[in-house]
Amino acid sequence: KALLEKHDDIFISVSATTRNPRVGEVDGVNYHFLTKEEFKQRIAEDDFLEHAEVYGNYYGTPKSSVEKMLDEGKNVILEIDIQGALKVKEKATDGVFIFILPPSMEELKQRIIKRGSETPESLMTRFKSAYKEIN
Repeated sequence: KALLEKHDDIFISVSATTRNPRVGEVDGVNYHFLTKEEFKQRIAEDDFLEHAEVYGNYYGTPKSSVEKMLDEGKNVILEIDIQGALKVKEKATDGVFIFILPPSMEELKQRIIKRGSETPESLMTRFKSAYKEIN
């Protein structure tokens, strides 16, 4: 947030997802919330810079909004997981990629639990994936 406040030429891309909004999330601000049918249609139309299925939901970066910002000379930050970053890296070889680690695995667990949006089974899946990605 501090970076965005200091630099008016940096923007964060708003990703699309098929998951349900969490409490306080706003469509078009936090995510573009789509149905699975809408998301699959946009995949077929090649509307995403990258997309992946993660924990049973689809996530993707709309290509048009990123291209528009880049055409305007702006720098764009994509908040994406490792799968998405690897796909973008294939296309944007001149991009800068930063992997941000949580302070600790325990802190990551507490943050995910605090959301209150996961089942015990999905928590275990997330923790196992995070451990593999970090180590």
